[in-house]
Amino acid sequence: MNKAQQKRYQSLYQQHVSALQRQGKASTTIDVYSRAVRRITEYFDQCPDRLTIDQLKDYFTALVKSHSWSTVRVDRNGLQFFYKYVLNKEWAWVDIVKPPVKKVLPDILTLREVERLINGTRELRYQTFILAVYSMGLRLGETLNLKVGDIDQDRMKVHVRQGKGRKDRFVTLPMTTLLALRVYWTTHRNAHLLFPNGKTSKDRHSAKTPMDRGGMQKSMRVIVRDCGIKKSITVHSLRHSYGAHLVEAGVNLRAIQHEMGHESPKTTALYTQLTEVTQQNTGKLINRLVDRMNLSLDGEV
Repeated sequence: MNKAQQKRYQSLYQQHVSALQRQGKASTTIDVYSRAVRRITEYFDQCPDRLTIDQLKDYFTALVKSHSWSTVRVDRNGLQFFYKYVLNKEWAWVDIVKPPVKKVLPDILTLREVERLINGTRELRYQTFILAVYSMGLRLGETLNLKVGDIDQDRMKVHVRQGKGRKDRFVTLPMTTLLALRVYWTTHRNAHLLFPNGKTSKDRHSAKTPMDRGGMQKSMRVIVRDCGIKKSITVHSLRHSYGAHLVEAGVNLRAIQHEMGHESPKTTALYTQLTEVTQQNTGKLINRLVDRMNLSLDGEV
């Protein structure tokens, strides 16, 4: 691009960021949507408002070959936002790219496997973190951002602030988890954060930011491998496991939805597919229903 084109691109890019901010998009959304505009601009070395439909098709053809469908989907959404709110244009993304819809059930851990993870972890902060995620069904970011003031010991609740969809909720705090959080906190005594960043207790005591998200994910992969668990497990798998175990324990789906902060009951219902207990109970109920019929099966063969 020449200087004039570069200047125009910078103006459009800033309008894009401003539009995202005005709509109250999360910082992660702003980051990935903005990256989509930067990426396609660099790909063609051309201001994105001048791209043709054929160029968009060529770009996504290359992107599908080089990146995951998750990235393709995010770039599609980011560019669609750019076209609609910056360029005031509509574009039929279905005619350009449509990621396949896959219905994949995630791997979950048994209760004994969760025990193996916690007991097989060498560092207390990771032990406590894994327990907190699992025992309260939290997301990774929700756990990282927990603060001392979020613990309500009298009600045995934890105030989860600005979770997915920027919504607050209260979750049940098990006594075992409270004791574990208390023990770990005494190792750093940070005035605000439960899981502060830092390599040493002294660093964590004065830290202003929580543990690194990427570092926790990387450590989780190492912990899973060292424990000999062959399933595809991430930090988020602990949350799925918690939901499935609540179903097994007979907790009402509406209560599970509330605890886990699901927007739709359909999301909660997923956990019924992840447990054999649910499937076994379904079989029993179906048999019980059919057995109640007074049948006379004496027709001719």
